Amino acid sequence: MRRFLLILLVMAAGPVHAEDSAPAGEDSPYEQMQILARAMQLIRQDYVDDSKISYKDLSYDAMRGMLTALDPHSQFMDPEEFQNMQEDTKSEFGGLGVVVGQKNGVFTVINPMEDSPSFSAGILPGDQILKINGQTTDKLTLQQAVEKLRGKVGEKVTLTINRPSAKEIKDYELTRAVIKVPSVKDARILPQTGGGRIGYVRITQFNEPTADELSKALDKLEKQGMEALVLDLRYNPGGLLKSAVDVSGQFLPADTMVAFTQGRTPTREYRTENRKGPQRKYPLAVLVNYASASGSEIVAGALKDLDRALLVGETTFGKGSVQSVIALPDGSAVRLTTAKYFTPGKNLIHQHGVSPHIRATLTSDQEAELLLSRRPGEEGKKGGVDPQLARAIDALQGTLLYAGRNSRP
Repeated sequence: MRRFLLILLVMAAGPVHAEDSAPAGEDSPYEQMQILARAMQLIRQDYVDDSKISYKDLSYDAMRGMLTALDPHSQFMDPEEFQNMQEDTKSEFGGLGVVVGQKNGVFTVINPMEDSPSFSAGILPGDQILKINGQTTDKLTLQQAVEKLRGKVGEKVTLTINRPSAKEIKDYELTRAVIKVPSVKDARILPQTGGGRIGYVRITQFNEPTADELSKALDKLEKQGMEALVLDLRYNPGGLLKSAVDVSGQFLPADTMVAFTQGRTPTREYRTENRKGPQRKYPLAVLVNYASASGSEIVAGALKDLDRALLVGETTFGKGSVQSVIALPDGSAVRLTTAKYFTPGKNLIHQHGVSPHIRATLTSDQEAELLLSRRPGEEGKKGGVDPQLARAIDALQGTLLYAGRNSRP
């Protein structure tokens, strides 16, 4: 045990810094590691179930506890969990297609991915996941909950859902499937309801090919005579930061700061890169709602602060913290919150969100109709009333009308 304690102390100490040299009784790493080592010794000596007390199990559980206690987004990942996390940015994976986060301590659906089992079953943003296969979620970490949602393709999973808007609790039986994640959808010229040819395109999330897919969609719409654009980021849970910056770069000059981070590490700025072709300078409206999170908030915040777009809808989710993933020697990893995102106007995104210029909401029935209209084969068809889209169209038509008048001799 003494040898084990010595190893723990050496691993914990690392390079000695001024703050590590605290007097006894203060925040000393040596004293705290002694306490941890003593607790592990007692567990291994006296705990009733010896199948749970390997040094690996105890150290992994200790790291899970440490990271979970910091905030909902910091976490420890064992080698399998780390590998699954790395697969998230690929174009397809196995699961239920439900993006979850923690809001007020409850696992909440941010977005049911389109063309997925959760979307087809009728799960909605804002639904709260109370149980997974009968197990309550109140003591699970976010990563543990995600792992329970994943598994072999074809297996069934029962989710117990609380829907606050309807004040009902209901079980949903879903079957895991291969989830394909298209990121740019429904690009089209909107039906003529007044002056100007207004385009529409929707981004479902930000992955590696998103900016290129968006560029191709915009090129196509521009060839059809598009004069203004509605960019729909509603229910977009985010994704890759670089993708969000590159999407912003479709509408901003090169070397424009899209966001910056502040934390204990030096401030870092994220800027647009050079892109081929002329700048896209036509009027732009961006649709956002309570389920627009992370990368979509960075795009919306940048375009708003830089006066490049008019934001229409609701205040966004408010997930604007930076998680750095650090691999450990045994294949496990630590995801650690290291900074927070700010918009170019120095507005904090985390827990605040990005507020729209024009506030427009949907009723629960309108929201259900909107999501139903996004099912395969229904895209682009006329559905129910969408007040948020209608307000965006009105604003763009007004902008085009004003520009037209000013351009007259």
